[in-house]
This record gives sequence, structure tokens and C-alpha cells, in this order.
Amino acid sequence: MIEPNSELIIDYELVRGNIQAIKSILPANCKIMGIIKSNAYGHDLEKSTHAMDDVIDGYGVVRLEEALKIREISLKPILAMQGVYSSDAYDILKKNNIWSVVHSMSQLPLAKQYQDDLLFWIKVNTGMNRLGIAIDELDQFQSLLKDSNVLMTHLACADNPKDKLNNTQFENFDHAWNHLENNMQRSILNSAGVFNFPDQAYDWVRPGIAMYGGIDFPGLKTAMTFRSQIISIQFLDKNERIGYGGRVKTKKPSKIAIVYCGYADGFPQTAIDGTSVIVNSYQSKIIGRVSMDLISIDITDIPDCKIGDWCELWSPDLSIVKNANKNNLISYELMTKMSNRVKRKHLNV
Repeated sequence: MIEPNSELIIDYELVRGNIQAIKSILPANCKIMGIIKSNAYGHDLEKSTHAMDDVIDGYGVVRLEEALKIREISLKPILAMQGVYSSDAYDILKKNNIWSVVHSMSQLPLAKQYQDDLLFWIKVNTGMNRLGIAIDELDQFQSLLKDSNVLMTHLACADNPKDKLNNTQFENFDHAWNHLENNMQRSILNSAGVFNFPDQAYDWVRPGIAMYGGIDFPGLKTAMTFRSQIISIQFLDKNERIGYGGRVKTKKPSKIAIVYCGYADGFPQTAIDGTSVIVNSYQSKIIGRVSMDLISIDITDIPDCKIGDWCELWSPDLSIVKNANKNNLISYELMTKMSNRVKRKHLNV
């Protein structure tokens, strides 16, 4: 150990494997619009594009600058999912052949000006009540409701298949679709929707977090390993307190490792005692408050543990979902909050 540092190792072969798991439950004619926003959920936008380009059919982004970076790498369809809001932005879409979502009446006048130049996804609000055109407003979008475009919606509760709102949204979407006078393509499903409602896949699905192994479904693996090294070991007696605030007391003579990582690296400061860590293939637990640069873990029962050993905070062997759920967080947040001071390694690009 010359100079310890937290590391983020991203294995794109695992990303591709997750995409194949998604494909395995979809109809053969269904296309994948891989959501690659927020720097590919922390997995590096450009490298993810290179790694995914032969296994997906298109890319969904939020920011126009993301779309332009992807266009430098790939000729596949790119969808600006929040749409754009100026003629200058529309000119950029046209020049670079980037598709756009229209989700509100306010976007209609500009969209009409480009209706012969661009492919549009028309987003209807079926019950999430965030973005989307009201179904009774669709008649005003007649010039955009054509075969080359796509009718879409977004599910609010796809991760809970028993939630009644799912069926309400499917029914509302069917109502909108049945009143069209053409054969527009359809897109409903996000990551959880792909696994819970594959019969609603239709023409396009839009998986995001699933491609990176951030939800708990068969065949998916966490594609990033977040790890750091032990820099100190403390031997404590019973009833000794640990870390800021001393919120934890040892219940017996204990061996505590100090890991060179903290909330400045992106690990949540709010992590609770008992959050899992893997050390030398053994499972350990966080004990005491996470500080800016250091985490304490209990290695009392781990043999031959020493300074310099690596500790995995999440990895293919320790699902990011497990630690997110333990702390009432979501894996999206953990993936996208990695600090710039964390060293990056990219495998199988």
C-alpha cells in the first residue's frame, strides 16, 4: 500500500450481461432505449456508450449536451427525454438527428415547426402526474400523431406490481392509444416495468437502472465495485465507544478496522450500524458514524485481516441494492454521488 485511495471499478461486461437479461424477457421485436442520463448513472457516459452500442437500439438522455456527446460516438437513435424549449435547441436536434419528447401544451407551437424534420415521442400523463399531456388534450397534437412517432407514458409504481395505479395507467394508456387514427409505436415500460409487466413491452422499453444492476431482479448484477483499504486497526475492550458521538459501544473485546473512505467519497454519511461491507470475501458490518474520510468496521471474526486489505462497500458480490435498502436509500442516489476524488477504473469497455 503506497498511497491508499477509494476506488470505483466499473465492469462493462456486467452491464452488457444485465442488458442481455433484460432482452431475455422481451418480445423479439421490442427495442431497447437504454437510459444513460446522469453520466450513465455514474458509469461514465462516453465509455458506457462504447460498451453498449452493439447491444441496445438507442439512448435516452435528459441534457442536450449528453445527447451531443453520444452522437460523437454512436449513430443510433438518441432521445431527449425532457424535450427542448427553444428554436436554437431544435436546430441542434435537427442537425444531429436527435429525437425529442413533447410532454406539455407549451411545447406544441415549436414542435409543430419541426414536425417534418424530427421524430417525436408524445408523452401522455396516465396517472403519475409529473410530466405528460392530458389525454383529452391529444386532439390538439394531431399533426404529431403519425406512424413515424411514438406514444409514451411513464409508470409511477412499476416496482410494486400490486399497486392499483399500474392498472389504472395501463387502462388510461390503452384509452389514448385506441383513439388514435394511425399505428404509432408505443413505449410504457421502465426498468422495473420490464420485469414486472413484460406483456406491456410493445415497441420500445426504456430501462435505466436495471442496466447497471441497481434493482433486485434475477440475472442482474451490480456493475460497479466501490472499495477502499484499511489504514488502521484498533483493539478495543468491552464498552468502548466508537467514532463521532460515540453512538456505539462494543459489546465484547473487539477488533475494529478503519477504512480510508467517507462521505467526501460519496458513501452516505447517514449509513447506519450494520450496513454490510465485504473484507477478504468475509462479510463485515459498519459500526459507528461515517465521517468525511473514514469508516469503522467490525473485523473481530475475520481471520488474518490486516492494514492494506480492500473493503468492498458494494460490488457484484455485495449488491448496491442491499445497502441502499438497509439505509432507506435508492441505488440511483448511491451510483450518482461518487466524488471526483474517487479513482476510476474501467474494465471491458
